[in-house]
Amino acid sequence: MIHPLPICKILPGPIKIIPAATCPVLQTNKYNGIRFPHIDRPPLSSAAAAAMAAVATAANSSLCCSSQIINPPLQPSNSQTAQLTAKPNNNKSLLHKHPLYLPTHSNLSLQFKEKILCLEIMGVDAGKALSLNPSLRSASLHSIHSIISFLQSKGIHHKDLPRILGMCPKILTSSIQSDLVPVFSFLSTHLHVPDHSFRRVINKCPRLLVSSVRDQLKPALFYLQRLGFKDLEALAFQDPVLLVSSVEKTLIPKLEYLVVGLGFSKEEAVGMVLRCPGLFTFSVENNFKPKFDYFKGEMGGSLEELKEFPQYFAFSLENRIKPRHMEVVESGVKVSLPSMLKRTDEEFRELLTGHRGGAGG
Repeated sequence: MIHPLPICKILPGPIKIIPAATCPVLQTNKYNGIRFPHIDRPPLSSAAAAAMAAVATAANSSLCCSSQIINPPLQPSNSQTAQLTAKPNNNKSLLHKHPLYLPTHSNLSLQFKEKILCLEIMGVDAGKALSLNPSLRSASLHSIHSIISFLQSKGIHHKDLPRILGMCPKILTSSIQSDLVPVFSFLSTHLHVPDHSFRRVINKCPRLLVSSVRDQLKPALFYLQRLGFKDLEALAFQDPVLLVSSVEKTLIPKLEYLVVGLGFSKEEAVGMVLRCPGLFTFSVENNFKPKFDYFKGEMGGSLEELKEFPQYFAFSLENRIKPRHMEVVESGVKVSLPSMLKRTDEEFRELLTGHRGGAGG
């Protein structure tokens, strides 16, 4: 069942209280004291929590706010009516003391304030989202609701939204038919991802949802297949980041660096990226160069070793490679590159202890 995004209303003037029975949208789950549907997700930011607490206090956890007086199915008793009208209408509710209502924010429209709170309720940092995607300022709550509902129909859970939308707030202003539907069709048709596994792939790489199928995903897939990537399941579930990498700006230059910069043949370089696809994601300046320089200069390693164990570049230079190499040198034990880096700390110590003075690994 698809559970829609709750549409939050921030209302000017005195808050009018009506029975919860007339507001079915507030019947499902409790969150910070007020009923909102299906809000089982990470804690709100302090701003949203304050706003929701204010609403809860004003509405006593079971009532909702309305800018119009709605005739309830049951007439309140005289005592209830007296309680509701006892306070003067000019008293501000706690909701209106929220930072969004301070004079410095008086220029913000009610719709914009509603949008901010709805994003925060989902667990999305509204300020960051608006900064990364200014188009959100003009997006309607209805369009945002439609996108969330569509993602849910594809198996995305509420608890996934903070990370997915936090990383890619552009999703919230995407076109469902032109942008999102083609991505899921691509996953199904070209990578043979079953519908029930969409969530797993999207959580692995949310950027898929903001990538053009025609200009990005298909060209990347075809290039990788030409190189020899045949395991589509591994590509979808383990290395989908390669699909959102530019062929011209990332994939080709990284492969060329292995050939021109490090001295491998084209065939050797292709074999290395097939064995360790993560090579396509490593920085030349921050990864390849310093690690290769240490390998050649301090360790006296050969290209053959790296060709057989390209995973070397996946280990931390300062936290793994250098400390392990220094211990190997001090122990006088000859250890292969995989044995030096892949073993746990305990296994590594046992290796040095058991082969001290001899050859190992």
